[in-house]
Amino acid sequence: MKVSLNWIKQFTDVNISIDELVTKIGAQLGAVEEVTDLGKKYQGILVAKVMSCQKHTNADKLNVCLIDDGGKAEGVTRNQDGHVQVVCGAPNVRAGLTVAWLPPGATVPSTYDKDPFVLEAREIRGTVSNGMLASAKELALGDNHDGIVELDTPAEPGTSFAEAYELDDHIIEIENKMFTHRPDCFGILGVAREIAGIQNIPFKSPDWYVRSLDRIKPGAKTLPLEVRNEAGALVPRFMAIALADVQMGPSPLIIQTYLSRVGLKPINNIVDVTNYLMVLTGQPLHAYDYDKVVAKSGTVPTLIARQATGEKIKLLNGKEPVIEAPTVVIATDKEAIGVGGAMGGADTEVDDDTKNIILECANFDMYAIRRTAMKYGLFTDAVTRFNKGQSPLQNDIVLEEAVTTVAYVSNGSAASQVFDVKSQLQKPAPVQVTSDFINVRLGLQLPAEDMARLLENVELVVEVHGDELSVTPPYWRTDIEIAEDVVEEVGRLYGFDHLPLELPVQSIKPVTQDALFDLKSQIRQSLATAGANELLTYSFVHGDLLAKTGQNREQAFQLSNALSPDLQYFRLSLTPSLLDKVHPNIKAGYGQFALFEIGKSHIRGQQDRVEQQVPLELNALSLVITADPKAATNLQGAAFYQAKQYLSVLLKNLGVTDICIEPITDELSDQSVMGIVAAPYNRARSAVIKNHQGHAMGIVGEFKPSVAKALKLPAHTAGFEVGLHALKTQQQSSYHPLSKFPSVQQDISLRITADIDYARLHDELQAGLAELDDSHLQTRLEPLDIYQKDDVKHITFRLTATHHQKTLKSTEINHLLDNLAERVSQNLGAERL
Repeated sequence: MKVSLNWIKQFTDVNISIDELVTKIGAQLGAVEEVTDLGKKYQGILVAKVMSCQKHTNADKLNVCLIDDGGKAEGVTRNQDGHVQVVCGAPNVRAGLTVAWLPPGATVPSTYDKDPFVLEAREIRGTVSNGMLASAKELALGDNHDGIVELDTPAEPGTSFAEAYELDDHIIEIENKMFTHRPDCFGILGVAREIAGIQNIPFKSPDWYVRSLDRIKPGAKTLPLEVRNEAGALVPRFMAIALADVQMGPSPLIIQTYLSRVGLKPINNIVDVTNYLMVLTGQPLHAYDYDKVVAKSGTVPTLIARQATGEKIKLLNGKEPVIEAPTVVIATDKEAIGVGGAMGGADTEVDDDTKNIILECANFDMYAIRRTAMKYGLFTDAVTRFNKGQSPLQNDIVLEEAVTTVAYVSNGSAASQVFDVKSQLQKPAPVQVTSDFINVRLGLQLPAEDMARLLENVELVVEVHGDELSVTPPYWRTDIEIAEDVVEEVGRLYGFDHLPLELPVQSIKPVTQDALFDLKSQIRQSLATAGANELLTYSFVHGDLLAKTGQNREQAFQLSNALSPDLQYFRLSLTPSLLDKVHPNIKAGYGQFALFEIGKSHIRGQQDRVEQQVPLELNALSLVITADPKAATNLQGAAFYQAKQYLSVLLKNLGVTDICIEPITDELSDQSVMGIVAAPYNRARSAVIKNHQGHAMGIVGEFKPSVAKALKLPAHTAGFEVGLHALKTQQQSSYHPLSKFPSVQQDISLRITADIDYARLHDELQAGLAELDDSHLQTRLEPLDIYQKDDVKHITFRLTATHHQKTLKSTEINHLLDNLAERVSQNLGAERL
């Protein structure tokens, strides 16, 4: 953002030096990238009057002019009247013209920043020329080199050209990124207001910018026009008006100089006015040739804002892209003639033959403009401003000033009503805050009155009631919505460099360990030791993956700005992400492996209990084991038991004892968290993980045939997913020395009916062992064999017993097994073999 200091001074005083100002801007407004002393470029150039103009005797296209410079230039040859001779080839040079004269010794401004060209007195076709009369291109005021500049500001001959046109200026370039949330600062008025604020000077915007002054009066001529907005929320406000009998030509030279100094090229009086007001207010405008719009319309000339339909538009930059929805285009009722908020079309641009125009002043959705700019490579000054979120409340004000200014520079007049198609426009709401709230966050002790004065300097309306402030932003401040915004504003205007420099008080107590972080570390160590490999996958998945694993994408949060087309939704659980990686690893040559991930998932409708508007993050652990029968060896039993073994080892290492694994007997609701997590699992070959209260905490099992087919999973694939909160109940680890006495092992075989689960028999035996009153005896029960024929099952366990004070005898073990057999016989009807 280039800022002219002289332009700023039109609206506020600058009471400090340029160096001090740059320092304050850098500290309180935005990073200053460069400061240019523009006056040096125009040093020595004088205003002069052409007193006579005669044809050159040796050249048909040259003229010999005598100019009056008021006698200010030194070291030049003059005639008896004090006039200086200059040879000029411009077709518009003539006697009586006021011009910019570059005397010998002056540097041509257009060459100043590159290879400076210093003029001298020299002969041209035998006639001495003292310097030159400058064109707009040579003065670095545009590209026009067809004729010399005709000065339109009253100035006596000999006046400094820089002084006459306020070019004794400094251009301050401020980094655009500093104004990302401040659309008002993309206009000179906004920057002037901020410069006043950081100098602690009250700023007052021009009357025409504060409110509409009802200055648009209908002229004698009426032009038919129809304006419609069919783009909805993409165009919050769409305004236009027709003007008749405009006289095309160059804009006033002072406007051209101000446009040039901030990096814009003057074109003609109409376009220059729209650009001038854009730089001044931050609100882009666009002018159409009315008669060209008529030619491209039906019965009534029409201007419509709508979404594109895949149409080709010839733009002002010469390109002809095919514009597609949802990009907004400006169109007639027959065809598109421009890209809304980005660039107009070449077929309706104003030119030297234009007689009537349409002025458009609109507001566009900032996110839609960004997408349009990125997709079609349109990075214009209008895009720079629209994609920062300009306030639609300024459109009528800026349009009124544009109509007034255009009428002044072109003698045109309003020829239609002002069309204003808008959605419901909301004025900024007051923000309530206390001085204590602000002081605590800034480390200050400012009274509420001082804060109010700082805010009022930049035209915020503040009401003070004791310690409370009610701050109402003006319409152009779209960034102040909450109390913290007011804190930032007060701190910036007061000066962050004035805040107290105090080190924060910090306790030297040891930092409390994060229980969840420690739990994750233990899980990683346990599963890695067991041979599993950890994966880190995206929290986002493709909708097709949800469908393949039986999950409903309607239950997932969809991203409006996805990283890629493959990452459209927040995942509902971790298992699909792991299953998606099974087949690629098998193709890579890994025949047998286990994958696990610790991560988060999100489900629509599951809100955080504290922050009700925030989606609940479900922390979970998921593991998948798989083996390709072609590559794996020693595959024994179903995959379910291998996945269950990983889970059992993990629970044991974590010391979790209040978890049980039971068959799925209740119907799981597809809308519940467990129903969504269990969607990929084959419920006939899976079990639910429950806590001691009977609440489902996870699932372990094999996967549905449809899931295996869709993701190309081997038949030997299973896994589990469990919430981390289920694993937090841990026993304190304790150390038991190894016994000096040998362990004793003995097997017991039991016959039971097929309707009794293995887990029920195992738990009953464990309950019997837990009731032993010998605290020095350690036991471990392991399954050896399960055999079922018809309605009878034979199950064999191996009991390992270790005593820490004596050597166990076989009679003691036999007695223990007899008691266990008697217990399961009474309770389950089991028969010992």
